[in-house]
Amino acid sequence: MSDSATGALDLRDATAAAFAYHKLLADRAVAQLPDEALRRTLDAHTNSIAVIMQHVAGNLRSRWTDFLTSDGEKPWRHRDDEFVDRFPERAALLEYWEAGWAALTETLAGLTAADMTAAVTIRGETFSVPAAMARSLAHTSYHVGQIVQLARHWAGDQWETLTIPRGGSSEYNKTVWGEVAYGQIEPPQDAK
Repeated sequence: MSDSATGALDLRDATAAAFAYHKLLADRAVAQLPDEALRRTLDAHTNSIAVIMQHVAGNLRSRWTDFLTSDGEKPWRHRDDEFVDRFPERAALLEYWEAGWAALTETLAGLTAADMTAAVTIRGETFSVPAAMARSLAHTSYHVGQIVQLARHWAGDQWETLTIPRGGSSEYNKTVWGEVAYGQIEPPQDAK
């Protein structure tokens, strides 16, 4: 395999891993909430977690179904409906969420090195496959951040941190790098 083919597949795999990480964060955040909290909004101008999940799932399903052969904005997608809470039961919401992610993961896994040099369209605009991947990852990550922040808010004191706990960076770094190395390196002069 050529270096460019290997690089293309490395990009595909790195993108898939980044998506998987963000899905894990959202899933772990949502799992901490009762059903009712998924539907709460901060105010009349914000979306609930359930609505954000619907939107992300609808976007992923549209963008990644027939990714290489049809426009990413499918005629069957009704984006505005994604902002109306359509799934009163948690199980139905999670099933829709998983279907969106499945469209993404199956398509990403099937991309070849040759596919990475192709062009795709989204709303009639042409993108390279890597650019479309980056666009989708950025959009999804943005909304996962919203989901996590809202979940953190609604969970209150019951929240279980998803990453390194506040005030725990030094301990984490010592665990990873060891006691001797961590904290004994001077920062660069321009960082002081």
